[in-house]
Order: sequence, then structure tokens, then C-alpha cells
Amino acid sequence: MNEKYFDLDNSLVYLNHAAVSPWPLRTAEAVRRFADESARFGAAHYPAWLETEQELRNLMAWLVNAPSSDDISILKSTSEALSVIAYGIDWKPGDNVVLFDQEFPSNRIVWESLNHLGVEARMVDMSRSIDPEPDLLAACDDRTRLISVSSVQYARGQRMDLEAIGTFCRRENILFCVDAIQSLGAIPFDLQHIGADFVTADGHKWMMGPEGVALLYSRRDLRNTMKLHQYGWRMVADAGNYDTNDWTPSDSGTRFECGTPNMLGIHGLAASLSLIRELGVDRIFSRILENTDHMIRMIEASPEKFSLLSDPRVERRSGIVTFRAEGRDQVAFYRKLMKIGVICASRGGGIRFSPHFHTALADLEEAWSRLLKLL
Repeated sequence: MNEKYFDLDNSLVYLNHAAVSPWPLRTAEAVRRFADESARFGAAHYPAWLETEQELRNLMAWLVNAPSSDDISILKSTSEALSVIAYGIDWKPGDNVVLFDQEFPSNRIVWESLNHLGVEARMVDMSRSIDPEPDLLAACDDRTRLISVSSVQYARGQRMDLEAIGTFCRRENILFCVDAIQSLGAIPFDLQHIGADFVTADGHKWMMGPEGVALLYSRRDLRNTMKLHQYGWRMVADAGNYDTNDWTPSDSGTRFECGTPNMLGIHGLAASLSLIRELGVDRIFSRILENTDHMIRMIEASPEKFSLLSDPRVERRSGIVTFRAEGRDQVAFYRKLMKIGVICASRGGGIRFSPHFHTALADLEEAWSRLLKLL
């Protein structure tokens, strides 16, 4: 992968794709082209823009292996998508949702907010066991309606055994919701294989797109049973017919898209996903694992200075590696790293590095050299 896909500033070592990714060159060009068309021609090219929207829907369906692009909703964020799910289900008082206590707030707050409906958000401490899935499943009972889990945990990058969770959910007739924001674009994902009923992810992390465009997959036979809380011209079955007073919600994923789409973001994310499709997710993941292995070896080579917080087992690895600098205030140390151009994050009680496929091993060595100088 020696082709030039990015034009990052040479002063930076960018290790923060788990937060916000820089755009590929083709994405920046697609957004510039869209802005130029909008400035010069207004909506004259709108039919072509709608084709790009459908292209994005097709790419999203390909990325998660959805049965059809009709199963995809294009929304604003993971939080919005999770809210559509949480407030679409017909809950009964006494129902519960099971999730890990360490989930990102988007995948925790929305379930906790259901308490006024008599729904319990049942939290499981994933730090109790080296393999947390059995504890998650053991917390379920005959009133568990849904399990919600991140495909990769945001703070320390632990990859979940989604197949095991999905198998349990199918057997026990429990809905399975996956927040895939930390894996889509970086790790192969097959919702049909794992048996997911819902999948959500914003496009601005490993998918390398703009903020404000997200996917929601919903299983077809569930979609029409879900309550709607947002209404508008675009979520109806006959969205182009503005004169009729007789309307019904769309059967496709557009039923959750109440209004005008974010066309600028759609053009950007479509360009980013086109790059991912060209390269192949398997190939991308292989490069990411090379970087992960290199980072883990650097950390473990200096046990007196650093401690690895991420799970080093191969089957648990992702694009995220989190570690502690011993004897340091981790937040203050993170801020110093940012000032010297090592773009990273403070998460999970330590420093989080998250390079993508295009990050060279030489860049990791440069980041480590700058880090050691701080010590």
C-alpha cells in the first residue's frame, strides 16, 4: 500500500483514527467538487447527487454484508441511530437491556434513559474476567429483550466475540444490537454471520469520512414493528409525491430518514468507502494488525517505563492500543504528546494510539521516539 492516499501534514504523526480520521485525498476532492457544483449550479445536479446517495447506501450494505441496501438508513450519528432503535422497540415494564458498563456513553446513556418506561439497563463489569462475554450472557434472564455491545471497545480496543453473543441471542430470542463504529472500515464485519438485528456506526472514524453521516442497519422483519418518533417528507413510501395527503411510512430503511439528507457528507463518505472497497477490508485489517503488533512490541520492550492496558491476545486485537506511561499523570502526558505532534487520545486510564492502514511503521517509530524524549 505505497500509493499516496492522504496528504497529512509532515509535522504530525496521526494515531487517532478511533476518534476522528483525516480524510483521504479523494474524499477532500469529492467535497470540493460538491461545493463547487453547489456554488455554480445550485440544485441543477440534484439527480446525480441522488445517484451518489444510492451509491453510498450500496457501499454501506456491502461493508456490513446486509441482505439489501434497502436495509440501510443514512442518519446523522451513532447516537441518533441507537435512539431510533431504543425508542422504536415496544418495551414492557420489567424488560431489561444488557450491556457492558465500560461502553462509550452513546451506547450506555440511551439505554439508561429508558428507565422511565420501566426498562432496566443491566450493566456488566467487563473487567471482572479476561473473557467478558460469558458474564454478559449470564446477566440475561427471561425479561431480557436486547443485548447491545460494541464490536470493539473504544477505550482499550478489545475485540468482542460477536459470533458467540449472536448465537446466544438467536437461541434465547433476544435482540442483538452492535455498535460497530470502532471496526467498520478496519475489521471485516458480517452481520448475517453474527446474527445482528441492528448495526450502527458513524463514518468519521475508521471509515475515514466526514462527521455527521452514519449508517443504521435494521432487520427487515423488525423494521415495520418499530415505533416512529420522527416524521417528514422523506420517510414516506411515496417520497416524491408531494401532493398526496394519503401517506404511509416506507418499508425500507428510509422510514427512519425524516428529512433532507446531508448531501455534502454523503459525497464525502461515499468517496472514502470507495477507497475501502478498492483496497479490501481484509487487506486493510492485515496492515492494521501489523501496526498493532509493532506498537505492542515497543511497549512491552520497556516494562519499567510502560504498561500495556490493551488485551495482547491476537483474537482480541484491533486498531487500538492503549498503554500507561509509568509514574506520569496520563492526561498531562497525553497533552504533551499532542503538543509535539503525536495525535492520539486519553482513554481507558492511559494513552490510546489508533493508526490506520496507511500509517507506516516508520511513523510509529517516530511517534515512539518523540514519546521517549518526553520521558
